Amino acid sequence: MRPADLEGPTTASARELAYCGVFGAAALLLPVFFHVLQLGRLFMPMYLPLVALAFFVRPRAAAATSLVAPILSGALTGMPPFYPPIAVLMSLELGLTALVLSALNLRFPRANPWLLLAPVLLAGRFLYVALVYGFARIVELPATFVAGASLLSGWPGVVLMLIVIPPLVLRFARRKPTGPERPEPRKHD
Repeated sequence: MRPADLEGPTTASARELAYCGVFGAAALLLPVFFHVLQLGRLFMPMYLPLVALAFFVRPRAAAATSLVAPILSGALTGMPPFYPPIAVLMSLELGLTALVLSALNLRFPRANPWLLLAPVLLAGRFLYVALVYGFARIVELPATFVAGASLLSGWPGVVLMLIVIPPLVLRFARRKPTGPERPEPRKHD
């Protein structure tokens, strides 16, 4: 399979746009409910729909939705904040996580979703911690402490995603991200 085969046509199908809209809206609304209970930072509710979306759409659509959602949420609700730049760091982490996860799901459509999800989430968390560490160094905060706190605070959310997303994917996804509908080839008599 060539890299170009992973992406397919450059335009998103109506089904992909619908998925991106629904999961993107969930990414904006779900944190509000978690923050009311003071559980937002602990369980990373914005991640749930955006990471799940990567199993339902192609890489470009998953990455674009995941890049935009934290920035839009920060602009509309102030969560996540722009300073410190949590919205930007989350946007980078989620965009790359969704891109890689969707590409892996396309490449290995019959793979167990837990086997795809676990290493990608782990890599995404380490990317986020590295970004936090870099920002803390720039603004002269104790970088090791701040990065360590970020690493520890996100694990309940990672565990929640590992519990919730794979059963959802196994139940509802066709295990192949949707793309433009292709007509069946005609059979000649």
